[in-house]
Amino acid sequence: MEQTEDRPVDQLGYEEARDELIDVVRVLEQGGLDLDASLALWERGEQLAKRCEEHLDGAHRRIEKALAQGQDAESDADSAPAGEAPF
Repeated sequence: MEQTEDRPVDQLGYEEARDELIDVVRVLEQGGLDLDASLALWERGEQLAKRCEEHLDGAHRRIEKALAQGQDAESDADSAPAGEAPF
């Protein structure tokens, strides 16, 4: 696995967390680990999945905000008197 496994999950960007999560799943699927190692790896995977969700939720909020601002600007332009600039 990559170097990110030593970093706290809350310091990982989306791509880093996703890539490490893929590695975790691959290792768990291969098997051969003892119970304690499997549980530790599974717990790390759960943290990584949660971190990915946090990043995706943040991106979703940013998109919604940008769309709402675009609709507000469009509404302002539609309500401007004829012949006047909306700004």
